[in-house]
Amino acid sequence: MSPSRSTASLSTASLSASDRADVWHDAVSHAFVPMAVEFLEEVPSPGELTGHRLGPVRISRVQAGPQTVTRTRRLIADADAPTLILSLQERGTALKEQDGRETLIRPGGFSLTDTSRVFRKRIDEEFAFTSFHFPRAELDVRDEDLRALTATTFDGAEGSAALLAGYLRQMAREAAGLDEAVGRRAASTALDLLALLVDDRAGLVRPQGSRTAASLERVKDHVLRNLRDPDLSPASIAEANFMSVRFLHKLFQQEDLTVGGWIRAQRLERCSRDLLRPMAAELGVAGIARRWGFANSSHFSRAFRDAYGMTPRDWQVSGGAAG
Repeated sequence: MSPSRSTASLSTASLSASDRADVWHDAVSHAFVPMAVEFLEEVPSPGELTGHRLGPVRISRVQAGPQTVTRTRRLIADADAPTLILSLQERGTALKEQDGRETLIRPGGFSLTDTSRVFRKRIDEEFAFTSFHFPRAELDVRDEDLRALTATTFDGAEGSAALLAGYLRQMAREAAGLDEAVGRRAASTALDLLALLVDDRAGLVRPQGSRTAASLERVKDHVLRNLRDPDLSPASIAEANFMSVRFLHKLFQQEDLTVGGWIRAQRLERCSRDLLRPMAAELGVAGIARRWGFANSSHFSRAFRDAYGMTPRDWQVSGGAAG
């Protein structure tokens, strides 16, 4: 499949002041939802907006000068499906207001906005942020838990907020090069992590059958497709699946497993099968071990004996019967 392409790319730098204001207002309303834009400087600074789509998630990077955006009751259409916006602040400090709360979002932090209700955002300096805009129905959390978090600040430096922020930053960097199928998976994992954060703040534990379990299955599928790679590691697995190593380990802990232990068990199982097949005469024990990612023959023999109670050669001789 072809890589994802930018869904929007705009710069108002070459426009006159009057045109710059009109074009920017239209671009912001098109990229997000209809909003009123008020510039806080006599001559609006140039603005840039670039966007990508990954499955149900639209990613937009925005940089511009001081301004206020407001979503009024008049601009909220009854027919609009509820959508959410998560914004990672990169430069400048934003004042966010919604649901009777207001908060400051400084660089490194992020916030949630529900576009089905009135909100206001003011930034008094040049700014840059990356936002993630998606249908409310895609996020598997309770309405009351979500509503409690609008117009609040997430640090983005620790805990489940750090897991989410790190993943979103990497996903935004890679978005242009992801094909459609990978993009959808990446977006789904992002929503898993956001649901985990919302539930964490609400003091809930998600059930095993939840979307975090689906993330574990996607990771396991990736591992099985790459078992032959001797360089397969938690770091490479986490990077390929757009998550932190810490979150990867948490996924496996749900089943009382370790990442390395599960990989080793899968490799040993496949080696045990191949040792009893005709190919073993040609490849030998060392060749079969290398075939499934064991770079060191001595390490393979020790791991095999620990798992099956005999050496690989004894396994061959007995036809696996004693195992």
